Amino acid sequence: MADDSDARFRQHEETLQGLARMFSAQHEMNQRLTLAIERIDRTLAQQTECNAEVRTTLARLETLLARMIPQGENGREA
Repeated sequence: MADDSDARFRQHEETLQGLARMFSAQHEMNQRLTLAIERIDRTLAQQTECNAEVRTTLARLETLLARMIPQGENGREA
């Protein structure tokens, strides 16, 4: 009877140790994923800033060209 109890205790201990290892591995994976997501967020923010600058530059160029190229009444070059 004591042997059954000892065997079950060892089995529970092994299960708990396995769960602790899995928890540790999952925690490490979550940290790596968090860092990757933060890098992606920074990259997207930089691209958004760059895209805004490009749109502003294009709008300025369009305005400058509109002033330089005369337009006819129907919107075509005169």
